[in-house]
Amino acid sequence: MTHFDKYSSPLSAEKLMEACAKIKHVALDMDGTIYLGSTLFPYTKDFLAMLTRHGISYSFLTNNPTKSSKDYLAKLARLGIEATEEQMYTSSIATIDHIRLNHPEAKRLFCLGTPSMQAEFEKAGFILCEDNAEDRPDILVVAFDTTLEYSRLCRAAWWASKADIPYIATNPDWVCPTDEDTILVDCGSVCKAIEGATKRQPDIVIGKPNPNMLYCIRDKYGLKSDEIAMCGDRIYTDVATAQNAGSLGVLVLSGETTLEMSLTYERQPDITALNIEEFGKLLLKSHDQ
Repeated sequence: MTHFDKYSSPLSAEKLMEACAKIKHVALDMDGTIYLGSTLFPYTKDFLAMLTRHGISYSFLTNNPTKSSKDYLAKLARLGIEATEEQMYTSSIATIDHIRLNHPEAKRLFCLGTPSMQAEFEKAGFILCEDNAEDRPDILVVAFDTTLEYSRLCRAAWWASKADIPYIATNPDWVCPTDEDTILVDCGSVCKAIEGATKRQPDIVIGKPNPNMLYCIRDKYGLKSDEIAMCGDRIYTDVATAQNAGSLGVLVLSGETTLEMSLTYERQPDITALNIEEFGKLLLKSHDQ
C-alpha cells in the first residue's frame, strides 16, 4: 500500500468493484466502527440507510460480551439506531452456541464476566458456579469483565489449572476501544494473566476471528461467503474473520487500528477505509456500474 487517500486496496480497481458489487450483507463491528464508546459517528445513520435503500441487509457483530443482546439493542436505540435481536450477534451468544454444539452435556459453568453476560448464560439454561473450590464447573468461560474481582480471577486460574476442565475464552481482544482517557483491559489480556499463573492457554477462543460468526449469517440469509462484507476497526479480529470465512474484509481507521499499524500486517485487508462512510461510497459506486 504505497498511497492512501480515503481508502486503499491491494485489489485492482476492476476486481475491487467486482467484489463490492457482490455484497448483499454487511456484518458490522460496533465499538470503533459505528460508534466510539458512547458517541455515535455522524455518518453511521446515513450509511445504514444507504444499505437499506439498496437492498443490502446488515447485522451487528461484537466481541464485547460485557452486555447482553438486549443491552446492546437499548444502547443502539439511545444512539438513534433501531435494530432487532436477530441483527445482534455477540461473542457470548456465539460461546453459548459453541458449548451447546460441542459440549451438550455441560450444565455448570464458572464464568468470569459481567452480570449482564452471566444473565445471558443463565437465560440459556446454564448453572453458574460460585467462587468456591467445592463448586466445580463443567467448563470455565473467561470473558471481558469490567466488574472483575481479584478473587474471581484467582478462581478462574484455579479451574484453568485443572486440565480436565475445558477452558473457553469469549474473544481474543487485548483492549476494548474507548473514548475515555484510560485503557480497558480486555479478554485476551486477562487470559494472558491466567496463562502466566497456570501456563495454560484457552482451549478455544470464540468470537472474531472465528469464522463461525459469519457462517451463521451466511446460512441464515442463504448467502454465499463472498456476498458478505465484514467491516471493523481491527485486522486481527474483524478482517481476519472475513478472511477466514472467505468474505470481503474491510478495515476502518475509526477505532483501534491506525494506518501505520495496518501496514505491519503481512496479509492486508481487501479494503482499508477511513470509515464506513468511505466504504459506503465504494458500495454505491460498484452498484451504479
